[in-house]
Amino acid sequence: MDKPPTSQDELRQRLLQLSDAFTLRLNDELPALRALAEQLPHCSNAQLLQENLQAISAQLHKLAGSAGTFGFKTLGEQARVFEKRAELWLQTLREEQSSLEDFSRSLVVMTTQQYQPEQAPATSPQASRAQRGSSTRSIYILEDQREIGESMCLTLNSFGYQARHFFTMDALDEALEQRLPDALIVDINLPGESRTGLDYAASLQERLEEPLPLLVISTQDDFSTYLQAVRVGAMGFFRKPVDIPQLENRLERCFSQQHGEPYRVLIIDDDRELASRYSLILRSSNMLVEMLHQPQDIFTCMRDFNPEVILLDVRMPGCTGPELAQIIRLDDDWLRVPIVYLSAETDISRQMSALIKAGDDFVTKPISDNALVAAVFSRAQRARLLSNAMSRDSLTGLLKHADIKEQVVLEQERAQRTQKPASVAMIDIDFFKKVNDTYGHAAGDNVIRALANLLRQRLRRVDSLGRYGGEEFLVVLPECSADQARMVIDEIRQRFAELQFTAAGQHFSVTLSAGISSTEEQFTDASELLDKADRALYRAKHNGRNQVC
Repeated sequence: MDKPPTSQDELRQRLLQLSDAFTLRLNDELPALRALAEQLPHCSNAQLLQENLQAISAQLHKLAGSAGTFGFKTLGEQARVFEKRAELWLQTLREEQSSLEDFSRSLVVMTTQQYQPEQAPATSPQASRAQRGSSTRSIYILEDQREIGESMCLTLNSFGYQARHFFTMDALDEALEQRLPDALIVDINLPGESRTGLDYAASLQERLEEPLPLLVISTQDDFSTYLQAVRVGAMGFFRKPVDIPQLENRLERCFSQQHGEPYRVLIIDDDRELASRYSLILRSSNMLVEMLHQPQDIFTCMRDFNPEVILLDVRMPGCTGPELAQIIRLDDDWLRVPIVYLSAETDISRQMSALIKAGDDFVTKPISDNALVAAVFSRAQRARLLSNAMSRDSLTGLLKHADIKEQVVLEQERAQRTQKPASVAMIDIDFFKKVNDTYGHAAGDNVIRALANLLRQRLRRVDSLGRYGGEEFLVVLPECSADQARMVIDEIRQRFAELQFTAAGQHFSVTLSAGISSTEEQFTDASELLDKADRALYRAKHNGRNQVC
């Protein structure tokens, strides 16, 4: 897989190279099309005429879809007009000979004209802002009340963020001059300032090249305040007293949207230059892209790449797009993958026919770079949300019971192959029933979400996290010894105990217990590994809780 361009200059250079390759291709394709057009009046029977028209229609269809993308707008428009005329011929084959000769002469004229790009091929939008600074995300908080601001800093730091508290807008402005944070939290009500926190946030966002993720806090909860917050781009709104673990949960969701795993896109098109251009545009927007030119390789590609969106040409030699889409849909594992037809086909009835058979959307070529990115991004985002909804716990976003158990099996087998240890941690929230009984189930849900987010913040990307059931969690740590796992989980235990939760005006904290097992003990299968972790958790509970065994 090619590396995505690292700068706009490199992107422009590579797009120009593809455009030059297309221009050279025209030097072969237009004479070939002219030869077909010149043969039309001399076809001796209906079968030869039909074969000739089909070849002409296919070539015109290809030009209509690709020429405009590479800047040859006039050529693309003319190709589309002639394609429709060729299609009419194929439908009737009863035109007078003189009309056939007129069509042939007009098509020859089109192929002998000199074409130059009328517009520079558009470049894709800038990729999303990369995470600033180190892997620790920085949060700036504008809050005029010391106790609230410092409490938020303390709790967010416990989650693994680098939070800074500012009392005034001037102090925050000075910090922003030095370094932009990854997110901003602003109190709407700032009595000591000449304007509200929302007015300040609005002016700040206008000055920035790319807006910051913004959360707002307030004592107000009227509709007009919510509306103003939305208009300045707020991604979260919290009433005082702020439930900080819930606020952190919203922060995590914001960052997941911005810096999640790249979407995986499969492009299936027999036009290699056009597919390469689409690939380059999507990769420059932080997507992973594979191209497939031979439909018979679809099974291997689907299994190895596991795409989240498929861009599929409709008219391809040997196997049409709708036929290939139906083949894909025969496998239950691929039913959730959206298929977007990308074609020069403009006939609504044919578009509908293709969609009814297996597709999810139809995008007409030529398509601008921005429109392509938007169409693919929206489909990929929905596909991932659906996939997560089916495989992940709705409350925490972690893997469900069956899926996290499968990760234990995979890592236990990997540890046997590589002779590198893997560890499993079974975690349980102490006295969780008491939390629900005392503060309500909503507060209990907040505690569960907070632990899930803390685990995500403190563990590595290669580690697997799952909600094993109720208030119980399972963590799988590849290439990690029992001692290392115990140290990591114990630090999380300490951080979790420091978190302050709020419910019905009351503040409370919660602890956890955990049990560790490791492949260093030469377990024969994953069930033994899980059983050992479960027994270790029982010991931690029996010995007084709030500990790791």
